[in-house]
Amino acid sequence: MQVHIQAFLDFLQSERNSSVHTIEAYARDLSEFTCSLGAGEDACAVTSRQIRAWLGALVRQGASRATVARKLAAVRSFFRFLVREGRVAKNPAGAMRSIRLNKPLPAYLSVDEAFRIVESGAGDGFKALRDKAILELLYSAGLRVSELCGLDVDHVSLSPEMVRVRGKGDKERVVPFGEKAAAAINAYLAARFSVIKRFGQTDNGALFINQRGTRLTPRSVQRLVERRRIETGINTPITPHTFRHSMATHLLERGADLRAIQEMLGHVSLATTQRYTHLDIARLTELYQKAHPRAVKTGLKPNDKGD
Repeated sequence: MQVHIQAFLDFLQSERNSSVHTIEAYARDLSEFTCSLGAGEDACAVTSRQIRAWLGALVRQGASRATVARKLAAVRSFFRFLVREGRVAKNPAGAMRSIRLNKPLPAYLSVDEAFRIVESGAGDGFKALRDKAILELLYSAGLRVSELCGLDVDHVSLSPEMVRVRGKGDKERVVPFGEKAAAAINAYLAARFSVIKRFGQTDNGALFINQRGTRLTPRSVQRLVERRRIETGINTPITPHTFRHSMATHLLERGADLRAIQEMLGHVSLATTQRYTHLDIARLTELYQKAHPRAVKTGLKPNDKGD
């Protein structure tokens, strides 16, 4: 069984370009599953009953639906790989129904909140200019924080305003951004060059760097967002990813095409992007409840003024 698992993990790394975190998660889940089978179990002999028994034990131990769903997906993907490779004849998890999850809608900022954060933190020093460029680009292009921190200077074009992004699965896409983000990046680049020159380092090409001249980390961007949230008095918890959700929601509210948003965000499936339609519907429902004469609860009678 371990030989098959290692082959699957190698496949994820070499063929799928999966992240280290994804591979480690698969390895943990499959190791747990193997332990539940007992020593010496052959992959060809595994049955759907054994998989159900393992998942049932996890539920009794208090595992969440999301955890159980993830572990089932790991086992199903593992055996799908073995079938494709001719190592087993049938996927014992193939006919098992996926566990339905009630996914919460992604949190997002209002336009006013997004502007307040992006426009906060005045100054013309290196750190102020860098942070301004980061926040403008997060909101303007809807990048994942890992994508933002992985950008190099030559990935960015200021005319036209485009950024070349390497996203999940090592897939590349080109995303437009606005004039304000372009102006912020342009102002930051001169300060960036000064920092590199001051430390006498070889320029590694990283777009966003710290004050020592090395590539900025996602954790540093997370701290920046949290600091600006507090400074601007926004009580809702937010992360760099909140800007991604906000950008998509605001585009949709203003009539952007769903498939165009899918391309910009780098979603493989349109179903992932369609989550934002639910946000838009929720917003419209709220406005309806507040504004429609037959829905609003003001205590006014039909003949009252303002009816």
